[in-house]
Amino acid sequence: MKSFKIVGRFKDESQLDTREHPEGAVAFREPKSAKALSLIGSLISVLLIFAVWLLITAVHSDFKFSIAGFLLAYALMVPHEFLHALCFQGDVKMYHALTKGMLFVHGTEDMTKLRFVMMSLCPNIAFGFVPLILYFIFPQLHILGTLGLMSVAFGAGDYINIFNALTQMPKGALTYLSGFHSYWYIPKA
Repeated sequence: MKSFKIVGRFKDESQLDTREHPEGAVAFREPKSAKALSLIGSLISVLLIFAVWLLITAVHSDFKFSIAGFLLAYALMVPHEFLHALCFQGDVKMYHALTKGMLFVHGTEDMTKLRFVMMSLCPNIAFGFVPLILYFIFPQLHILGTLGLMSVAFGAGDYINIFNALTQMPKGALTYLSGFHSYWYIPKA
């Protein structure tokens, strides 16, 4: 990333950088507002907590929810976004809308589908899946089970973006953000 700036509270889409759309750009079919995305993300988070909790208890029936793991997951929300930012090559800004349960980074550069998916997955792997795998290996470390459980759930917005990229972008397309929305296009040869 060239630069990283913490902007602060997200009020509305007018704060976000926009860019000129390349010829043939197509908007992702996605929630039209931050509020709608927040509601869908919250529902997915609850479902993920339930599903991962069932998985954990199926493997280790003596799982104990760890307050320390819960607090650590919340403390890692900013590093989660910073890991996203590290995957950008251009300028990146970080916003929060804590009342809507949102913390996100924003940059307008082009990304391949693979790079976009990896950018979206990076913090979820580091703070969610790796701690869960370690917990399955070392079940006495309930802090890791809880950290993984919560961090996987916190990635709900990222999973929405991954789903959209995998189901909507054709082979060879590039994606970018402009305002609150994602777009894809096929670059000219």
